[in-house]
Amino acid sequence: MLSYRHAFHAGNHADVLKHTVLIQLLRYLGQKDAAYMYVDTHAGAGVYELDTGYAAKSAEFESGIAKLWERKDLPPALGEYLQLVKEMNPSGKMRYYPGSPYCAEKVLREQDRIRLFELHPSDSKILEDNFRKLEAHAAAQGQRSSVRGKRVMIQKGDGFAGLKALLPPPSRRGLVLIDPPYEVKDDYRKVKDTLDDALKRFATGTYAVWYPVLQRMESRQLPDRLKRLPGNGWLNVTLSVSGPAPDGFGLRSSGMFIINPPWTLEPMLRELMPYLVAALGTDDKAGFTLETGETVIPHTGTRRT
Repeated sequence: MLSYRHAFHAGNHADVLKHTVLIQLLRYLGQKDAAYMYVDTHAGAGVYELDTGYAAKSAEFESGIAKLWERKDLPPALGEYLQLVKEMNPSGKMRYYPGSPYCAEKVLREQDRIRLFELHPSDSKILEDNFRKLEAHAAAQGQRSSVRGKRVMIQKGDGFAGLKALLPPPSRRGLVLIDPPYEVKDDYRKVKDTLDDALKRFATGTYAVWYPVLQRMESRQLPDRLKRLPGNGWLNVTLSVSGPAPDGFGLRSSGMFIINPPWTLEPMLRELMPYLVAALGTDDKAGFTLETGETVIPHTGTRRT
């Protein structure tokens, strides 16, 4: 099935969590001079227009980035994420939203490598076009383009399967983001199986999995299955902006599961998550969970007014 389009959900509360965590993981890897590789198994279109098309129709960004746009009291990690989004919107009007490939391109250095997979034919083409525009912009500014070529490679294909050929990366340092649409139940199994294989090939890599927190059994079981995978520790964080709807529809909660997380991630999230609950929550069921190892840290808070 290829009906899923991330543009419907661009900039929502789940994207806020995912992209804030992603930027911090990339920044941590960039603290050492040695190069690293970033792999995105389900890259999407790279950039999304919020005032037209799918994003405007669903307006899910109003549950996420729109609530942060005018904030002046952001925690540092959230402030860095918002600054990246605002740099894409120099007019000050919220028109464009960066997906994970664009976030990575802005954070990674000249020596680092980006490998992007996208199976959807329309989004794959848009992703290629968006990176061509970045290259053209660099040329117009008189800058030597480092967007395409060896630094960034885009492949139309299945990221689950394509990841195998990239591990371990030549630098032996890397971050893999796995963010499938989960529109079919088999995606949950593929996430676990892909990680199981990846850890055998590249045990020291950092792996970040985004997942929806839904009523369906596969969604509820995924974090526990990932906890049993080998690795040098794990971290699981979820954000709920409200309680479940009576009809069971709509995404109100999502999570990020990190295998081999940097030590800096947990303290950052301890500061960040109460703020996100307060800023993005819509009722008294909003909250978060933060787990590391066998420790579970639940929190429920009142939303910020």
